[in-house]
Amino acid sequence: MKTVTNFKKSFPSSKRSKLSLLIGSLGMAVALTAPSMVSAAGAQRQPNIVMIVADDMGFADLGSFGSEIKTPNFDALAKDGVRFTNFYTHASSSPTRATLLSGVDTHISGLGNMDEWTAPNQTGVPGYEGFLNDRVATMPALLKDAGYHTYMVGKWHLGKQPNQIPAARGFDRDFSLLDGAGSYWDMSNFTMASPKSVFTEDGRYLTKLPDDYYATKTYTDKMISFIDANRGDGKPFFAYVAHQAPHDPYHLPKDWRNRHVGEYDKGWDAVRQERLKRQIEMGITPAGTQLSERMWFVPDPIVLAPAARAILGKKMELYAGMVENLDHHVGRLVKHLKDIGEYENTIFVVFGDNGAEGTDLFAMIAGTPGTRDYLYASMMWSQTHPNAWGDPGSYVGYGPMWAQASMTPFSQYKGWVAEGGVRNALIVSGPAVKRQKGSINNGLMHVADFMPTMLEVAGTTYPQTYKGKELPKLIGKSWTKVLAGEADTPRTEKDYVAWEIFGNRALRQGDWKLRWQWQPMGKGDWELFDLASDPAERVDLAAKQPEKLKAMLASWDDYVKSNNVIIPDRSPFENLKDQLPPRSPDNAGFPPMIYKRQFVPPKDMVAEPKS
Repeated sequence: MKTVTNFKKSFPSSKRSKLSLLIGSLGMAVALTAPSMVSAAGAQRQPNIVMIVADDMGFADLGSFGSEIKTPNFDALAKDGVRFTNFYTHASSSPTRATLLSGVDTHISGLGNMDEWTAPNQTGVPGYEGFLNDRVATMPALLKDAGYHTYMVGKWHLGKQPNQIPAARGFDRDFSLLDGAGSYWDMSNFTMASPKSVFTEDGRYLTKLPDDYYATKTYTDKMISFIDANRGDGKPFFAYVAHQAPHDPYHLPKDWRNRHVGEYDKGWDAVRQERLKRQIEMGITPAGTQLSERMWFVPDPIVLAPAARAILGKKMELYAGMVENLDHHVGRLVKHLKDIGEYENTIFVVFGDNGAEGTDLFAMIAGTPGTRDYLYASMMWSQTHPNAWGDPGSYVGYGPMWAQASMTPFSQYKGWVAEGGVRNALIVSGPAVKRQKGSINNGLMHVADFMPTMLEVAGTTYPQTYKGKELPKLIGKSWTKVLAGEADTPRTEKDYVAWEIFGNRALRQGDWKLRWQWQPMGKGDWELFDLASDPAERVDLAAKQPEKLKAMLASWDDYVKSNNVIIPDRSPFENLKDQLPPRSPDNAGFPPMIYKRQFVPPKDMVAEPKS
């Protein structure tokens, strides 16, 4: 129908009859034409959509965003498309995924809090079910109605019951991990109460995994097979590639583990400085941008013994290997689409689902000695020798120091609503993108924007009702004009985006950001930042800008009222202030005592003792 409409607009009625005769006479020739002409005709179809979501990958972890990690396939998509530097997700996994697939605020869609941390005062409240509820319609369901095949591989994390799994929420084909994380080698999960990860394939719960299973490889193999199964039927596809990598535990094949040996022994401060320098040279961040403060409980790597730096550096080596392995398998998918002639008609979207992971999840899961989960962790995740890191039964995460490096130049990391928790790298390429290839955009973008954008490029719209139920309004803005080069941002200075998770809350409006976080990561009170001059959130302007603070608080109150926001009465961070050392400012070279080197007297004043 869309093609016919374009045909009518392009040619007046006096010319259409002649053109129709010409098209008719060429019909047989077109049917027998060369593959290049078939590809050209195929470009008129609705575009394929491939969404690649990396789990816990940081803003600065791709080469095209300043990293030393080698990501040629991601970088090629960036070179062929646009990089976005002001793109926001949520601060943790399932809320981001719920927003992505529904276009609706998490406090309405069912992920007002993560299922794992639902607070007592949120239990049983609509919008806080802990899974993607039936009040919302999903992007794959609406794209399927618009004529798309819909495929998913990877991490779901939005519900496990039969009416909550991918097959029940709009996907034709799937191979999915329903849990939030797990082993990359097998079904091992983290706790005694839930020792086995749950997987589905095409709507059926799996009893075991393929014999040669490795998460990143298997997800890619499955997606390629889904695409191939329906090749040639003329229908476009939506491929949601929700990779588990590089979420901990850092599991990866042996030949990917030693590609950065010794490279990170120099420490996290040096890596952050080098990444920021490259970001400024690329235009990812403005000249003069400062790094955020190093977390006060993280040591200056200079003061660590060489062996300690090497062990901590090895964790970052593994992480870099995870990202490079992910890039390799993304390259396999891209190459396959090129081989079958679908690349040119495919929109690619690449981003991380939240900030990099700086919290020790394994310690949170295992708990304390004498508990059942500590015993379980000791048995199931017992491969603790550095030479075994990456093997089944090992559990490695890289800690807050390297998470800050992944989030260069921003403050903090996953779970928090500082920029390091919610801002991420975004790459978009494909036929919808008319901006200069390889360009950078600084417009304010949000993960909720994907729903209206992808529906529009698919030639459909978001309905008022779905299956007899009235749908909540979308909170996102379409990017089609931005992608086409007709606008630089989908938002006005009055539009805002907002977050609440675990009691941490924030709102961005224009260049201004309002933030409240649990102590000691925040002040336990509202803070105000001008991100245009202070993207690292170093200077709290709340006291100096009372009128701006008041106006931003009014927007926050509007957000709370419009989205059924219930501040939790319990939080995973409620006792953090007691667990961490007192917070103190980060000043380079302080205290001087530990940086002062051995005094060396002038040579002409040196003497042996007199007899």
